[in-house]
Amino acid sequence: MMRLVVTGAGGGIGGTVARMATERFDGAAIALVDRDEDSLRDTARAVTAGGGRAVVVPADLSAVVGPADAVRAAEQELGGIDALFSNAGLGDGGPLRTLDVESWERIFAVNVRATWLLAKAAYPALVASRGSIVATTSVSARQPTPPMGAYSPSKAALLMLVKQLALEWGPDGVRVNAVAPGPTDTGLTFSAFGDTSNEAAVENRRHRESLIPLRRIGRAEDVAEAVLWLIGSAAAHVTGTEITVDGGVSQALMPVVGGGSGQGHRPS
Repeated sequence: MMRLVVTGAGGGIGGTVARMATERFDGAAIALVDRDEDSLRDTARAVTAGGGRAVVVPADLSAVVGPADAVRAAEQELGGIDALFSNAGLGDGGPLRTLDVESWERIFAVNVRATWLLAKAAYPALVASRGSIVATTSVSARQPTPPMGAYSPSKAALLMLVKQLALEWGPDGVRVNAVAPGPTDTGLTFSAFGDTSNEAAVENRRHRESLIPLRRIGRAEDVAEAVLWLIGSAAAHVTGTEITVDGGVSQALMPVVGGGSGQGHRPS
């Protein structure tokens, strides 16, 4: 039986991973962690309907004690931990010129520190199960993303944290990997390019899709497939890796700026 902890499980990628895990791992027991208890209960109902067992763990991961408290509650309810999906994150903030220290600290607390503290608290259980950790980074870990001045630095730090954990904990049998979504339809991106009633959002989506080689915005299910592969036995010899799930957009710099001499562009 897979015993899985999912943070940011109230919806989006986290909620989708929890729901799909019940299909992938028969009889999975899943601890659902998020600030919003109501959204967690929605995910819990979907997990239960799919034949899994759901444990709701409301937690504030921006607090220093929040991650350890969440892991302690999850481990007690699940009887152990086989995998941790550290997915909760913040994408707000502003340009560095005007960003305040409190916003910077909050973004790093959730996007970086929480994964470290979750992993640290779960370490004994993961060693016992020879388990794994997957964290949600972003293509922004490698590409600056104005005007969110703290977001890209935080995701870059998270990617290095994943690699550091993988190197340190590999001898103990614990695998640590990351998934890096590109533009993806979730509740957090709805106003930017998901709201079909908003002309600006529709145009933004059209523009973004024109730059993505696969010509569509990603789905939470696309990212979830990579997460579930990484935590499963098929990836038993994979650690310290980041899987990019972005439709190829991170490879599209040269076509956007005109490509090389003689390079043409195939119409979509």
